[in-house]
Amino acid sequence: MRALVEQLPPEPTEEAEELRQRLHILTSTEMAVIVSAAQNEIADMAAMGLDIEPHRRRLATSEPPLDQRFKDPTDPLRLVFVCAMWLTGFDAPSCSTLYLDKPMRNHTLMQTIARANRVFPGKHSGLIIDYANVFASLEKALALYGGRSGGGAKPTQDKSVLVGQLRQVLTEAVRFCAEHGVDIAAIHAQTDGMQRLQLIDDAVEALIAPESLRQKFQEQQRLVQLLHAAIKPDPAAQEFAAAVGALNSIAASIRLKLNPNPPDITTVMGQIGQVLDQSITGIAIRDQGPPSIDLSRIDFQALADRFRQKKNKKTELEELKALIAAQLARMVQLNPTRADFREKFEALIASYNAGSRSVEQIYKDLVQLSLQLSQEQQRHIRENLSEEELAMFDILLQSAPDLSGSDRARVKQSARELVERIKELLVLNWQQKSAARARLKVVIEEALDLGLPRAYTPELYRQKCEAVFAHIEQAYPERDQSVYAPAG
Repeated sequence: MRALVEQLPPEPTEEAEELRQRLHILTSTEMAVIVSAAQNEIADMAAMGLDIEPHRRRLATSEPPLDQRFKDPTDPLRLVFVCAMWLTGFDAPSCSTLYLDKPMRNHTLMQTIARANRVFPGKHSGLIIDYANVFASLEKALALYGGRSGGGAKPTQDKSVLVGQLRQVLTEAVRFCAEHGVDIAAIHAQTDGMQRLQLIDDAVEALIAPESLRQKFQEQQRLVQLLHAAIKPDPAAQEFAAAVGALNSIAASIRLKLNPNPPDITTVMGQIGQVLDQSITGIAIRDQGPPSIDLSRIDFQALADRFRQKKNKKTELEELKALIAAQLARMVQLNPTRADFREKFEALIASYNAGSRSVEQIYKDLVQLSLQLSQEQQRHIRENLSEEELAMFDILLQSAPDLSGSDRARVKQSARELVERIKELLVLNWQQKSAARARLKVVIEEALDLGLPRAYTPELYRQKCEAVFAHIEQAYPERDQSVYAPAG
């Protein structure tokens, strides 16, 4: 550990950051001894100069229990010394490394190897370090328990195979980036922080769109990252660290662009505010909620002209797409009748991917759509309804016949009363209780029978009963829980 500290360079480089992360793991890791109790163990251990009591006490009193802690990848308990306990019948998918220092064979050997081969996010393979030449018994164990006579692929490979695989996939990823104007070597060789950030921004612009290109890059980067993590802490990993770090930086920057937090349409408008500032006049911004904007006052030609001068057009477009997609997901969750906005968004993106729209045109169309979404978010205020009452109102109005003003008001009042009545009816675990579901359906049918105008045909009435019940299932998963509850 002292040697690792001495290796830390004073300047903030990727290598220094990786070394600091390794140092943090080493200094924060907890260890535990996991052994079964035996008769006279205290005296036997004392005769060998060992004190088993603290380990036995910890195993019995730990809260949470040590097995739960070890299974949690965020817990600092990362290293355990075991004899027989946990070698069979214990499953910790995040466990990636197994050190063997005692003879094993047959079923015990097969079970032990399996401790490190469970599938877990971010884990490419398990690593087994054999200090006792245990793998000499592997072929026999496979013949006995593998359902074959030793032929075919082995469940274990030398670590050099992983190194070779990493070298190959990294070469392919670097070549792929070069084909699209991204020089990975130039990025990891750049020592000036600002210049490096600019190179990464340029790489993001080159690889973020179209979606098929981005997905191909992300697939290659993830595989490189998995293989690089799998060969650590082998010294061979250092050979690839710089190039892997550059790929990871580009991928992380793309994820940041496409997964903003919070995904709020007001943030969209804030990010494109400089583009809009001379295209809109007379805007009044309220203290809360999205800005009130008159679509008729936007000069979209000026907006397109200004966007055309931007350098990172594809990056800005993908950010806007991600923000609108996130906002639409939330809006449709609150009100399923807004699905037409999502369909419009998907149609715009499909036309852009097909080459029917230029970057400038799709950006302008998406800005206009974002403004429409902003207006839609305020519609419940204009209707004098809460967000959940508006959703119920829209469900009842969807595909409805032409209604007079008084009939429309009657539907609106029915929506208010139905929301209030439903929330009173919901009981704990209502979705799994047939009686509660049946009662809810009866109340919906009675309320709509009384509340809907006669212009609704019997068939339309039945459709509305079904649509309302389906909405309640989605929006109110449990008593006192709903998609309309404030976040956090």
